[in-house]
Amino acid sequence: MSFQGKSVLVTGAASGIGRETALAFAAQGAKVVVSDVSEAGNQTVEAIRAAGGEAVFVRGDVSKSADVKATVAEAVRAFGRLDIAVNNAGIDPEVSPEAEWDEAVFAKVIAVNLEGVFLCMKHEIEQMLAQGDGGAIVNVASMAGLIGVGYKPCYTASKHAVVGLTRAAALQYGKRGIRVNAVCPAAVDTAILAGNLTSPEARAMVDAAHPIGRMGQPADIAAAILWLASDQAGFVTGHAMAVDGGLSVQ
Repeated sequence: MSFQGKSVLVTGAASGIGRETALAFAAQGAKVVVSDVSEAGNQTVEAIRAAGGEAVFVRGDVSKSADVKATVAEAVRAFGRLDIAVNNAGIDPEVSPEAEWDEAVFAKVIAVNLEGVFLCMKHEIEQMLAQGDGGAIVNVASMAGLIGVGYKPCYTASKHAVVGLTRAAALQYGKRGIRVNAVCPAAVDTAILAGNLTSPEARAMVDAAHPIGRMGQPADIAAAILWLASDQAGFVTGHAMAVDGGLSVQ
């Protein structure tokens, strides 16, 4: 897959899946806008530039429309246009029974995981329509967007909603040349997950829960994202792709 000269925006790109995805696009010739609330996004940019690629960092909160609009504007300022967007930014708070969830935490999850994707799509699609020659959007949902996950009621609801947004936008904008898809990972070996795995036994249990025998790696998810964004997936839109080691089919 070649993305030579393409302008790509990746949110939540300071670490984990987002960082791996930004690096993978850059390795295939894309010019990458790295977006995150954390200044660690600069490290992703430095890694891309060290490998000979082009990238800029924009600090922004996806739950704030003004921040998202400014990020898209920076993509256009830096690289002239926006061809591909990966809406990856999200949060996954600690697990607890539904009746014990704090209302403020619930609101924060919805604001970032759902409203954030909505706002990103709103401003990204607006720019792609203005360009007039289509584009590709990949939303990072979760296997929790395909099945129910106990002790994660709000996270599950937010990711189901991301799949719904993806399908609705695919229907609306397909004839305008904009493809919209989602990836639905299971457990992925990132810093966020590592904070919840307090022992080797816990990690082994998570590995064993996947029929393939291991949890995912950020590169597994990045590879799926790149394919969905590529011309090879030119006949694919509105799809929620499970990249979960078989977890969702048990």
